[in-house]
Amino acid sequence: MNLSVVPVSYYLVLSAVLFGLGVIAFVFKRNIITIFMSIELMLNAVNLAFVAFARAHNHLDGLVFVFFVIVVAAAEAAVGLAIVIMLAQNRQSLNVERVNLLKF
Repeated sequence: MNLSVVPVSYYLVLSAVLFGLGVIAFVFKRNIITIFMSIELMLNAVNLAFVAFARAHNHLDGLVFVFFVIVVAAAEAAVGLAIVIMLAQNRQSLNVERVNLLKF
């Protein structure tokens, strides 16, 4: 059985495109939810690059880094969602321009 092997450069280009889209969304969007989603997109792009390099070089080191990035992303999502819910209740807006102070 002859399986075609996808080159690592394809994964890295996809990772760079996803990371670039995340940076563009982070810079230009003003909604807090969209900003958190763009951060998650950037973290997943880095995970894709780690997995591609780990698979290409047959090392498990990249997969260990992916595990830690996933843990950090989950913690960031949980804490960020709690902050967003509190801001939405207190400020009645998710616009970054209106949420410039975290004190009440």
